[in-house]
Amino acid sequence: MSTEKKLKFEEAMQQLEEIVTNLERGDVPLEEALDQFQKGVSLSKFCKETLQNAEQTLTKIVDENGNEKLFEENSELD
Repeated sequence: MSTEKKLKFEEAMQQLEEIVTNLERGDVPLEEALDQFQKGVSLSKFCKETLQNAEQTLTKIVDENGNEKLFEENSELD
């Protein structure tokens, strides 16, 4: 959804937590519960994508020529 794209990660997480809390109470009418569930799924997807993008950014390094490379841990340390 385009509205989630404008949200910050923290705002999306807060909304998702509120939805979960409301649904866990069990006193939400069925139609509203379905709407909240669908919004929660969308927010969850947005948060997951945001985290994956952050992880990809953090695992890249820039070499001396300015080229991006994936950071690889030294497997000899295991």
